[in-house]
Amino acid sequence: MSVDRIEAQRIAAELEEPVRQARALAETLGLSPYEVNYWIVDHDEMNALIAYGGFQHRYPHWRWGMAYDRQRKERQFAGGKAFEIVNNDDPAHAFLQQSNAMADQKAVITHVEAHADFFANNEWFGLFADDLDAAAMLERHAERIESIMSDPEVDREAVERWIDHVLCLEDVIDQHTEFVRTVESEVTETDPLADEIAALDLSDEVRREVFDDEWLERIEEEAGVEGPAVDLLAFLRDHGMAFDEDEGKAVEFEEWQREVLDVLRTEAYYFAPQRMTKVMNEGWAAYWESIMMAGETFAGDDEFVRYADHQARVLGSPGLNPYKLGKELWEYVETVANRREVAGKLLRVEGVSWRNFHDVIDFDDVLSALEPPPELDSIAPNRLDDLAERDDGTVDHEAIERARSGDADIERYPWTVLTEDGMARRHFSLVKPQHRGALSRIGQRELERLSRYMFDEDRYATVEAALDDVDFGAGWNRMREVRESHNDVTFIDEFLTQEFVDEHRYFTYEYVHASGENRVTSTDYEDVKRKLLLQFTNFGKPTVAVEDGNFRNRGELLLAHRYNGVMLDVKQAKRVLERIFELWGRPVHLKTIVKELDDKDVEIARRRNREPEPKERGRLVSFDGDSISEQELAWAEVEDIAADDVDYDTKPEEWLA
Repeated sequence: MSVDRIEAQRIAAELEEPVRQARALAETLGLSPYEVNYWIVDHDEMNALIAYGGFQHRYPHWRWGMAYDRQRKERQFAGGKAFEIVNNDDPAHAFLQQSNAMADQKAVITHVEAHADFFANNEWFGLFADDLDAAAMLERHAERIESIMSDPEVDREAVERWIDHVLCLEDVIDQHTEFVRTVESEVTETDPLADEIAALDLSDEVRREVFDDEWLERIEEEAGVEGPAVDLLAFLRDHGMAFDEDEGKAVEFEEWQREVLDVLRTEAYYFAPQRMTKVMNEGWAAYWESIMMAGETFAGDDEFVRYADHQARVLGSPGLNPYKLGKELWEYVETVANRREVAGKLLRVEGVSWRNFHDVIDFDDVLSALEPPPELDSIAPNRLDDLAERDDGTVDHEAIERARSGDADIERYPWTVLTEDGMARRHFSLVKPQHRGALSRIGQRELERLSRYMFDEDRYATVEAALDDVDFGAGWNRMREVRESHNDVTFIDEFLTQEFVDEHRYFTYEYVHASGENRVTSTDYEDVKRKLLLQFTNFGKPTVAVEDGNFRNRGELLLAHRYNGVMLDVKQAKRVLERIFELWGRPVHLKTIVKELDDKDVEIARRRNREPEPKERGRLVSFDGDSISEQELAWAEVEDIAADDVDYDTKPEEWLA
């Protein structure tokens, strides 16, 4: 046995208790995660797992080697450090690096438990499969593609090129629909005569004169599309053809080509929810990790400084940081729900109304009353009698008896004597230093909404009586509701408010042509939200759909870019069209809108210290197998893909229907 393996076993033994206690703590906090299998890996194994997207077995392809090399260099030269990797599976699998200190390992374990809870309870993950065994699925995929590459009848390089073609389109799926694992597509058989007609490149007028209208309409219907097809991979699988260079025409897919396409499409759907919920998921994990490690002192006295450094690195990384943004938004969701709960009770006090709320409520007194009682705030062996006297559902009386008999170590694990209600009371957000001003900031409009459905019989005689009735779990309950149905787009759209933007000092910036530099342009929450949502809608990638599978009555493919004010990278789009051609076998076209700035207009705007107004024009980019061409389209031909504002489709109940 190698020394490394012996060391890994030693570390695993040390982590058994922290893993067990972290799970117990997570469940006491109200989380319900998948079971998690923890694995100890070395530095190189961790790099490989990160490159493979969190799994040990993936199909053979150069992309994994490139990702591994990038990860290795980042850690070697840029000082990056891998703390953990966890995958969405039931049970989930988490990998801990053996060189990490115990404080880091504990932080990773608490983080992982929260991720496993998110995987198990977010409905977007449920769209892929109810009975999940992702590791086995991906291993089967790897073995199948390897067997195809090993087949003497198949050119290995051809398989690799085919994978390259498909991977260019892995984001062009309908991630808002439930994935059907079994392929049940009805592939339209291509009429060979139709192919011959298409090859003649006849005008529409000649085609109508020579061929029977009924026959032509049938051919068009077979190759056409009913409405925009968002899942381009499925459309190509069902209707595409491979271009054969030797024959110079489209030919039916070989069985291995269709199988590889379907395998990669399946994996795209599996990974889609993780990309759709990056901010939510990482923020969720960061929030509960902080509650456990710092709030419940899961990090010991000798580990806390190291943990604080760990958390600072994660939350302080530059750029758009999903951990930081997500954690701040979750804290806002919690605090707003708690604020509404408390304000709703106070509005029922005799003599208090939404009009005089800020004048008659003493917020300092209210916050003092909401502070957790000493026996809950600082659990200790000498306060067990005080805890035992509580009959409000906040304590576990059986656990208290175990602690009295020495069977529970409440100095190390104080949460063991509390229930979920007790934990909510102990961590109520409104009394935390960073949120103490939230209650007094509540606006008149919100107070009026809360008052709208109150009746006289709901009244309390005093503020004290109202506060005795507060549900301290309101914030966590609301967080769990949001966790179930939202993704990043709906999450940001609903909860990024002006109050949030002001509190956390978010702003937008843009390149200003007049000055030739980037400048802050807005602190309005709608502008901030719009900028953020552009980065998360469809994974931040352009939304493209199939508009016509028989464009120009020639069996050509027309794609439409849903323009949201952001131009396509036309150079990149041309390269992608070349890939799609290999999967369609006939000319492909992309309809989009481009912005054009006239040099003269830019100069005039610069002199007047204002921004020039770009002109929007329709554009058709085409690839016929030999060359790329572009032509301008009349606005009437593209107005259906133009949006006055970004259409985010931000109603989760409709997406999930």
